[in-house]
Amino acid sequence: MHNSYLDLQPALGYQFQQPDLLQLALTHRSHNGTHNSERMEFLGDSILNFIIGEALFEQFPDAREGQLSRLRASLVKGVYLTRVAKQLGLGPYILLGPGELKSGGSRRDSILADAVEAIIGAMYLDAGMPSCKRQVLEWYADRLKTLSLEDTTKDNKTRLQEWLQSRKLALPGYEIVDIGGQSHSQHFEVECTVSERGLVFRGKGQSRRQAEQIAAGKMLAELENAGNQDATLSIETDPGTDN
Repeated sequence: MHNSYLDLQPALGYQFQQPDLLQLALTHRSHNGTHNSERMEFLGDSILNFIIGEALFEQFPDAREGQLSRLRASLVKGVYLTRVAKQLGLGPYILLGPGELKSGGSRRDSILADAVEAIIGAMYLDAGMPSCKRQVLEWYADRLKTLSLEDTTKDNKTRLQEWLQSRKLALPGYEIVDIGGQSHSQHFEVECTVSERGLVFRGKGQSRRQAEQIAAGKMLAELENAGNQDATLSIETDPGTDN
């Protein structure tokens, strides 16, 4: 195993008993054609959801289920995982194939976020849940300290963007379709479009920003509702393998 992997461990704050697990987590499929790191991403994603979910459950005893779900989503997907990866300095340690390396894959947000999940899976396999949980909570400590329930009720545009990015969908488009009223009391109407889903929603507000936020909120509600219905349908129609 190359020493560079061992050099990463102080930044992670974790010493692997089985260093090969770290190497595996950092080996992108483009490097050797295997999907072992993706299996670790799957495991790490599940573990991260549990660890952060439990932390939020304990931190906000009066929060509703929807508030906890939105807070967790903001911490375990896309944008925030990329931030964690950059803080840990993962980019130079990810093993990539020639094509990904040439195109700057080590700086690509999706690859960085996947690497964080894979490392979490590797830590779990290396030492079990208590050690893995302790280290993940250290990575998230500063953010958890500043988190509040107000974070669940603001910035629909950011939440919509993160929802789309986590599913590798294009970002929404916003267009002013109407401006009315007098100059001192104008109102704006804005369309929010997600082309890949064929959805368009309108929002009205006293400013363009307010109208965009309202339209984004309607879009996000529809997408989340459709996603929940798809998940339910999948469960109901899956014949399973047990007899």
